[in-house]
Amino acid sequence: MSDSPFGRVAAAMITPFDPAGALDLPGARRLAAHLVDRGGCDALVLNGTTGESTTTSDEEKTALVRAVVEEVGDRARIVAGVGTGGTRHSVELARAAERAGAHGLLVVTPYYSRPTQEAIGRHLATVADATALPVMLHDVPARTGEGTALTVETLTRLAEHPRVLAVEDCAYDLMKTARVLGSTGLTYYSGCDELTLPLRAIGAHGCVSTVANVAGPAVRGVLDAFDAGDHAEAARRHRALVPLVDAVTSEVPGAVAVKALFAAAGLPGGPVRPPLLPADEALTLRLAGALRKAVG
Repeated sequence: MSDSPFGRVAAAMITPFDPAGALDLPGARRLAAHLVDRGGCDALVLNGTTGESTTTSDEEKTALVRAVVEEVGDRARIVAGVGTGGTRHSVELARAAERAGAHGLLVVTPYYSRPTQEAIGRHLATVADATALPVMLHDVPARTGEGTALTVETLTRLAEHPRVLAVEDCAYDLMKTARVLGSTGLTYYSGCDELTLPLRAIGAHGCVSTVANVAGPAVRGVLDAFDAGDHAEAARRHRALVPLVDAVTSEVPGAVAVKALFAAAGLPGGPVRPPLLPADEALTLRLAGALRKAVG
């Protein structure tokens, strides 16, 4: 396992539901073991975007963390997504995740209310103050709304917090990332599969990967090749994954694509919850073909 509290290759794990749409905890245990023991992942991020966190209750979120920690917490880092649009709610989720045994927290910038950078910084620091767990900030302005991208100045201030240790970078701003990497001790993780190798090349540590749900060893292989000094092989492996990354992330949310592939493979997943809709037959065929090519 990586010496980072957030691992090196983290799957942004889907949340399994049963055919009726209820939380499938036995399925979650089975899936977590699969991703860790055979899927090349040394960390799992729960209750994030790919985990359909906007559709699960607080009780379901906590139950999922507890079940996965019990199943694989001795051999993988379990990171709980606790970010919401409200500070009080995020603090409550953070404390519940800590009690459930999570090893770290993922905290997205607050959304919808369009807070200022000062307000965003205070929100994230307040959540970090609420527990003893290390915190990964999630910078994903495409989802949290206009004006919510963390600035270099805000990231630099938050880096001074003793528990704010990492960033899941989905900002698509290499200049900002390079500046923060050069001026702080924050550990960076690519949150977009197409940027895992480019970000590693400028100093990121690893990834929080949607595609790792279905091709974890291939995702890990890109980083392994780069870290071994074989940059040409890393680039080759990265390019080989691009059609799968495109299929999984470009047309529908990642949870939809991953659950379609899991259904075809007999892995736990179940339906997506509304407002998401399941993948149609054409997309499922495209996904399956891209996966076959990517993993040989």
